[in-house]
Amino acid sequence: MGIKQTQTKIKLVPETEGGGTVLTVGDETPKSSSRSSSLLATKSTVDRLSSASASSSSETMEAPLIQNGHCIEAGAGDDLHYAPSSTVDYGEDDGDYPLVTSVAVAKMVFWMETVRLWAIAGPIAFNILCVYGINSVTQIFVGHIGDVQLSAVAIAMSVISNFSFGFLLGMGSALETLCGQAFGAGQVFLLGVYMQRSWIILGVTCVILCPIYIFATPVLRLLGQEEAIAVLAGQFALHIIPQMFSLAITFPSQKFLQAQSKVGVLAWIGFLALLFHIFLLWLFIYVFGWGMVGAAVAYDISGWIVAIAQVVYVVGWCKDGWHGLSMLAFKEIWAFVRLSIASAVMLCLEVWYMMVLVVLTGHLGNAVIAIGSISICMNLNGYEAMLFIGINAAIGVRVSNELGSGHPRAAKYAVIIVIVQSLFIGLVCMAVILITKDYFAVIFTSSKDLQRAVAKLAYLLGVTMVLNSVQPVISGVAVGGGWQALVAYINLACYYVFGLPLGFLLGYKVNWGVQGIWAGMIAGTALQTLILLIIIWKTNWTKEATEATERVKMWGGVDNQDEKM
Repeated sequence: MGIKQTQTKIKLVPETEGGGTVLTVGDETPKSSSRSSSLLATKSTVDRLSSASASSSSETMEAPLIQNGHCIEAGAGDDLHYAPSSTVDYGEDDGDYPLVTSVAVAKMVFWMETVRLWAIAGPIAFNILCVYGINSVTQIFVGHIGDVQLSAVAIAMSVISNFSFGFLLGMGSALETLCGQAFGAGQVFLLGVYMQRSWIILGVTCVILCPIYIFATPVLRLLGQEEAIAVLAGQFALHIIPQMFSLAITFPSQKFLQAQSKVGVLAWIGFLALLFHIFLLWLFIYVFGWGMVGAAVAYDISGWIVAIAQVVYVVGWCKDGWHGLSMLAFKEIWAFVRLSIASAVMLCLEVWYMMVLVVLTGHLGNAVIAIGSISICMNLNGYEAMLFIGINAAIGVRVSNELGSGHPRAAKYAVIIVIVQSLFIGLVCMAVILITKDYFAVIFTSSKDLQRAVAKLAYLLGVTMVLNSVQPVISGVAVGGGWQALVAYINLACYYVFGLPLGFLLGYKVNWGVQGIWAGMIAGTALQTLILLIIIWKTNWTKEATEATERVKMWGGVDNQDEKM
């Protein structure tokens, strides 16, 4: 058309409900132009194009029009809420971060990326901490019923519930890659279609996972758990099946909102759900006297409150990405399943790794104290892990958005900055644990024996917190870049070929008990973290940015649609 090609986004938007459309054009400003002149030029362009298109109808298209790498959509809504992204503010012609050549530039990039990262990570981390708090508070209430009940619920949640949680979260993580990169590329219409595909896939997955809950007691017996613990844990697992199905709705809608940085609502939903869950636990356990059954019912209700609240917000307030139910959700679904399975394997190998720690501990002498102490440590470690899973989600959004936008340098700098900040937070968490090692177990139990057992594990807990500050963040980078299959192989080797056998050897053959098992598994995590750091260091981010566009088309199921357009 004779127009200089820049980072231009063109969008056809309904002007009024009665009809008529406005073609809006957003363009990046060259270095030499001022911001005000850019706005005037853009306004002038919009005015000319608007008058030329005033007579066109506002018919709705089934899929976005992709032309020259840009998206032209009909009826997509009035305002796109793009994730914090590298645009004109960076002062580069291509919208990327400037090359760091001095301390002053490094400080500027560090501050800009910190603001963008925590604008996403803060609300997400708070939401995940609240959702995890639902699990933790449930164990706290049950722990004051009795030690056996605490061990049973801990096993049910750590083994049975975490098994399905990890698998479903991993399947849903495919949405992080595709939604983040599609949003960065301006293909906002696809987000609603992707979310519906994920609902279908995760719903079917929940049905497949149901037998694990139904036969939890024989499964736990097979794993060598004590009879009393296995029976109570199996009963609790049966009652929390509805909560598992809520995750099939929660995870996809959560990733849908995260990709667009609409994360404030997630924080509010999580906070209100946690408060309501505490009330339900008090009501069902202490007022109605339902015991463990009351805890399970409260857990189910709270899970569905979170799921329904997120869907209501998506349908009511996300008109740019949600255009109603669509048959496109069934198109190319197997390509989506492949990425979902790769994501699930990657994450499950991480989540199940710590689950195995609890299972192996159940084979030691005095299983009630051993499981109780390790469960309390894992509970506290879980709080820190939830914080870094929030950062994991944020860096996944940042990397996928920047790669989708064609900004490799911004993606690279985002990764470096988040790793430095995460390591600092991990060291602070370790210091807090070591200072309070003789006291923090009081929150979970009144048993003196259990408190002393927890204090002995505090040093290993501190080291685990440092490793867990970096490892989930690196996994977030992998999700943002679409490297799930590679990381799955690395996790398999480091965790299950190296770490787990070493833990078994130290725990049972060297007779170090739970400390030996945990130390060996820490070694596996350390090896995995080191390998991923080396891979990130050698990554060609320019190549990753190029592949991001192809990935959205190939796995998004829009290849043929693009050709038709």
